Amino acid sequence: MLIGGNPFDTPSIYGLIIQFEKQWGVHYCVGGTGAIIKALCKLFEECGGTIKLNAEVKQILIENKKAKGIELKDGSVHEADEVVCNGDVAFAYKNYIPKRLLPKPMNLWLSNVQYSNSLVVIYFGTKKKYNDSKLSHHNLILGNDYNKLMRDIFQRKILPRELGLYLHMPSQTDDTIAPEGCDCFYVLSLVPNLDGKINWNDLMDEYVDKVLGFLEENYLPELRDNIIAKHAVTPLHFQNNLNSYKGAAFSIKPSMMQSGYFRPQVKSSWFDNLYFVGAGVHPGAGVPAVLASGKIAAAAIEQ
Repeated sequence: MLIGGNPFDTPSIYGLIIQFEKQWGVHYCVGGTGAIIKALCKLFEECGGTIKLNAEVKQILIENKKAKGIELKDGSVHEADEVVCNGDVAFAYKNYIPKRLLPKPMNLWLSNVQYSNSLVVIYFGTKKKYNDSKLSHHNLILGNDYNKLMRDIFQRKILPRELGLYLHMPSQTDDTIAPEGCDCFYVLSLVPNLDGKINWNDLMDEYVDKVLGFLEENYLPELRDNIIAKHAVTPLHFQNNLNSYKGAAFSIKPSMMQSGYFRPQVKSSWFDNLYFVGAGVHPGAGVPAVLASGKIAAAAIEQ
């Protein structure tokens, strides 16, 4: 479910994730995901790489079916022996490569891809600690009619009445992640991607209050009175800010025909010297899998 699939029709091979977690645990980086990013940036620069921030890509330059570099929206061109794109793979093919260069099978594939669900994500911090809460670092909170929740999200693409939540409380484990005497959280609420006709501009405030009210009533007493920092995003953020096609939070859905060999591969099948990393390519969504896609790309380039 938290890699973008409906557990009632996702291939059972993904059950291996649960077995891995039972065997080796769920690993947490002190300082949060941001600490992983900082460490990777530091390593990249130590290896001689240069990072350019706030650079918007206009297109991936293709010549004779080979990636030759990129052009930025400011008109500057950066030539390269290899191009690695960490943007959403569907968005990249649709927006960074001229349509006339896409082979017909590629266009057919793009028109038939199934995409994952989306999320409403609420980040919040409290001015008190909830040490006596029954919550843990990782919490999966589901209602009674789990099957209907999945149908509403994946088939009917409507906003479910019941909530399907994952609540992350890293301050239970990491003393560095929040100021002394405070707790920090984020909660993911499962919702349809933008194929669902939901007006998030109008519904956002109401929906965020519903989620926080539910947590206050069941897990975190007087939550809303104790919140000192809050930030929320909807599927529109995934689409407009993160360039995730249809606002799909986990990119391409992990179905039988969109897994393994049938999933977009790290090395482009259509253009030489072009590689993709991220949730939309093999091996899939989730931080470990996304990091693995980077390792696969590095190994493929080295070969």
